[in-house]
Amino acid sequence: MNGVYHLKLHNYSIATKNLVPGIKSYKEKTIKIKNDEYRIWDPFRSKLAAAIMKKLEPMPIKKKASVLYLGASTGTTVSHISDIVGIEGRIFAVEHSSRVAREFINRVAANRLNIIPIIEDARKPQNYFSICEKIDVVYADIAQQNQTTITINNCKMYLKNNGYLLLVIKTKSIDVTKKYQEVADNEIKKLKLFSIIQKIDLYPYDKDHFIVLAQFLQ
Repeated sequence: MNGVYHLKLHNYSIATKNLVPGIKSYKEKTIKIKNDEYRIWDPFRSKLAAAIMKKLEPMPIKKKASVLYLGASTGTTVSHISDIVGIEGRIFAVEHSSRVAREFINRVAANRLNIIPIIEDARKPQNYFSICEKIDVVYADIAQQNQTTITINNCKMYLKNNGYLLLVIKTKSIDVTKKYQEVADNEIKKLKLFSIIQKIDLYPYDKDHFIVLAQFLQ
């Protein structure tokens, strides 16, 4: 898979080639192979890594891609996306919490020139119109009851036609009274502007979580 490496260690692992060798983002394990340094990508700490382990196909995030990441948190997954897109790619990383964003900036973004941190509320995509550009992929990982609607509004504003969406559906953040599969299916029905490519249950890496891969057809 482009930018993601399968390494045979004590067991099979996935990794990304470190864009900034010698610098870790979150105390991750690293391994040197010849002159390159690889960062082990733990699927129990990253939903995107979990999706890759569960055969995400195609992987829309690739070298030189531009990504709008909603819900950057402290930047674990963002750091690996940074490795994949490389110095010619761009990640516009939106995080609402100023406290979390400070940790993300200090620990991750400060060392990686392809990350543009945006301390804003993803519910108000117009607030970062002057910063963000039309992009190739939207990756959404936000714990809001209306997370899918928030994501769609960001896609309408920033995602290129035929661009890709990777939507993390956190079913317990949406409705705890229904079965998680039913919640996921109801959220997918809202994606009327998209062609659904794949729906992945992230168990056993994450309980009651799905990732949906879709293509924007506006």
